[in-house]
Amino acid sequence: DSAWGGAGDADLVAFIIDVDRGITPDIEILLEGLENIKQPRVLILNKIDTVKNERLLTLSQTLNERLRFEATFMLSALKGHGVQDFIDWCVKHIPPGPWHFPEDHLTDLTMAITAAEITREKLFLRVHDEIPYNSTVETESFKIQKDGSYKIDQVVYVTRDSHKKIVLGAGGQTIKAIGAEARKELMGMYEVPIHLFLFVKVREKWADDPERYQEMGLEFPQQKK
Repeated sequence: DSAWGGAGDADLVAFIIDVDRGITPDIEILLEGLENIKQPRVLILNKIDTVKNERLLTLSQTLNERLRFEATFMLSALKGHGVQDFIDWCVKHIPPGPWHFPEDHLTDLTMAITAAEITREKLFLRVHDEIPYNSTVETESFKIQKDGSYKIDQVVYVTRDSHKKIVLGAGGQTIKAIGAEARKELMGMYEVPIHLFLFVKVREKWADDPERYQEMGLEFPQQKK
């Protein structure tokens, strides 16, 4: 509900499709919802490096016949292909607006949520093929030390023991790499030393916990009776 409400106030709605998965039942539901959105829409076909051109063109044609899109972009976010074209289009077509926050504010999210989002991004980039939608990251503590450095404890929640092994990697190498990449970005953002500690835990039904949605600023989806 919060996503659809935000779409109604947006200057532009970008609809992203994982071309490797195609038009799934979930995508069908989203397409039906987009029919009621009056804002301009663009179609983004992601992971184009995973499918053949024929399948890509067929998918693009099918979606454009279903809904009217202002433009269609074919890109690989992981490799950066086509991303700049989308950015340039947005700069040209989205109207400028007022600054709602001071220029030195990098985000309106809390530091704990921002840190979790950064680690979540690094997690997905590392293991997106194995566990694309079955993991999340929660910041358990975010403390500013006496020397000005930040100590951050985070938990990566997964739904299965097999997923935990994937996130940890052989000898813990995968989670170490995720932590190193997240730490590097956080240090660049806050310009202070970062002490980041990651833990991996199995929680089978974390996606059904309302608190997980509240931490990310989302509304918990209510079950329809």
